Amino acid sequence: MNPQAAQNYLRTKVLTATPEQLQLMLFDGALRFGEQARVALNSQNYEQSFLLITRTQKIVNELLCTLKHEIAPDLCPKLAALYSYAYRKLVEANINHKIEPLDEAINVLRFQRETWVMLMDKLAKQKAGIAAQKIDVPLPDSRMEATISLQS
Repeated sequence: MNPQAAQNYLRTKVLTATPEQLQLMLFDGALRFGEQARVALNSQNYEQSFLLITRTQKIVNELLCTLKHEIAPDLCPKLAALYSYAYRKLVEANINHKIEPLDEAINVLRFQRETWVMLMDKLAKQKAGIAAQKIDVPLPDSRMEATISLQS
């Protein structure tokens, strides 16, 4: 796929995604850049690792800035602490060219991603249940039961 087509595909994917899917895309991007940064650090390509860790930091900062404290006042401070911790570990990895703090940040993000996927699954089941309750399916009557035969 040529770069322009890939860019158009990504743009369409982002513009048509639900807020939940956008959040998942942020986690995926942060993890992808973090893993690539680990490879760059292992090969002592510090310029590349700097760029990749910085991209990861920007995503973590976005996750931190988009918390809605008015909606979840009990949860948001805890998430903010996790994201801040991950951000500090990314800074430490970038400054010291160390893999260990990078791995700590990646582990936090991976855990958050897994948690987010479980939440999305739960929400999807709830939405499906609500939608199923709204479907107007007629109850079987004697005419319907007379036409149903279990014999071949």
